[in-house]
Amino acid sequence: MIKRISVLLLLSLLLSSLLSAAGPKTYQVTGPVLAIAGNVITVQKGAEKWEIALDKSTKTTGDLKVGAKVTIEYQMTATTVTVKPAMPTKPAGATTKGN
Repeated sequence: MIKRISVLLLLSLLLSSLLSAAGPKTYQVTGPVLAIAGNVITVQKGAEKWEIALDKSTKTTGDLKVGAKVTIEYQMTATTVTVKPAMPTKPAGATTKGN
């Protein structure tokens, strides 16, 4: 009986670690809503204003309006990636001219 429970516990821990590693990390910001314009919500966090995009998949509970205190969970997603050319490296033992 104890072996069975241990195996089930181990499997559940393994499964939960695999599921958490499957996607990007989730972050959150909490503060009052300053503005809602189109698909962007602006939230005050300390001295900073955070603008976060909303889309069709955003789930909202409660009455979302300016002045409401909200907690927003979000994930960072790349929109573009530009690879820069590599900088040339000096060969080992090379010296600069003029010395």
